Amino acid sequence: MAAGSRNKRRDKKESSRSGEYMEKVVKIKRCAAVVKGGRRFSFAAMVVLGDGKGKVGWGYGKANEVPPSVEKAVKEGMRNMVTIPLDEATIPHQVKGRFGASQVVLVPARPGTGVIAGAAVRAVCEAAGIHDILTKSFGSNNPVPLVKATIAALQQLRPKFDVERLRGVTLS
Repeated sequence: MAAGSRNKRRDKKESSRSGEYMEKVVKIKRCAAVVKGGRRFSFAAMVVLGDGKGKVGWGYGKANEVPPSVEKAVKEGMRNMVTIPLDEATIPHQVKGRFGASQVVLVPARPGTGVIAGAAVRAVCEAAGIHDILTKSFGSNNPVPLVKATIAALQQLRPKFDVERLRGVTLS
């Protein structure tokens, strides 16, 4: 009976950790430092968080074990949340993002297309709630700068009514 209550407490803690956000671990890196007694390993985790309704964030955490590094990344991801405009299940217009040597092109797609993307870009799109999108990445295929480039691209998006208001015209 005590074990059951312990599991309930742990489940409650895990659900409160990320709230209603879905978290996706994009990459876990292992680093080895050679010391007098042998090798000492540490871990770095890249996590993408999103609510599936236009809010997305990323976090990068380092620790001596995998679970604490993921927890640190989730905490940082909660602080790095950005809101992006969605046009139903896709994005309003084509956009390019860049971070370091990684470049990403995001193109809106028709309903039913799905998420056509690599693992890192797919994690960001699915966490943000984008269901139909075409993507292409250029340059480095390292997941860390790819995630940052994708979020940089999503931050450039403008909804249709914003563009109409700025230009003083009505778009069809």
